[in-house]
Amino acid sequence: MSNEIHAIILARGGSKGIPSKNIINFLGKPLLAWSIEQCLNSSMISDVWVSSDDKEILNIAKQYGAKIINRPDNLSDDFASSESGWLHAMEFIKKQNLSIEYIFAPQVTSPLREVSDIDKSIKLFLKDELDSMFSASLADDLFFWTNANNIMKSVNYDYRNRKRRQDIDPQIIENGSFYIFKPEIIQKHNNRFGGKIGYSKMDFWKMFEIDSLEDLKICSVLMQEFLLNN
Repeated sequence: MSNEIHAIILARGGSKGIPSKNIINFLGKPLLAWSIEQCLNSSMISDVWVSSDDKEILNIAKQYGAKIINRPDNLSDDFASSESGWLHAMEFIKKQNLSIEYIFAPQVTSPLREVSDIDKSIKLFLKDELDSMFSASLADDLFFWTNANNIMKSVNYDYRNRKRRQDIDPQIIENGSFYIFKPEIIQKHNNRFGGKIGYSKMDFWKMFEIDSLEDLKICSVLMQEFLLNN
């Protein structure tokens, strides 16, 4: 493989919704392990790194084959951005005398993902000569409203001119499963997005993520029904 594509998985220790969420048991293994194994099994990814402030998380990451990065506490609290974690990880990787052409950044709490999703997205990223990309789910009949000061307003359609379902353009939903970007993009803008932006389509049911115990149950059912049983 000619392109140096590094997967950087951010997995801090703190979690308010579910204690130790990133390593909670999910269908027989720590939640983090699913993202590590998916990246390791990709033919497109050079190295898989886990960045964390938590020793237990880092030990589990090593057990499942990832390389580890100790993230400082000031980049791991509730106010630290993902961008700060990725930038710190990139600096660490460069100090190992490794080159980085592209970053693949999966979200631990989005385990409903296949290796084929990773490979397909990276190939599309390279083919279309993109600078940044997000994983997406498409929906053609989601209608959003806001309620500001008890005044209801339709956001992504005009309720006074409601179209038939087949006449509605699909809505592109940033589902958070993963991002791909060039190092220079995040370094220049302190943002995962910049330059020529694209998206990679995933199955709609893969948009669900784990932020609560209810989410954990839903994702477990989806994983077993659509992936593990097949």
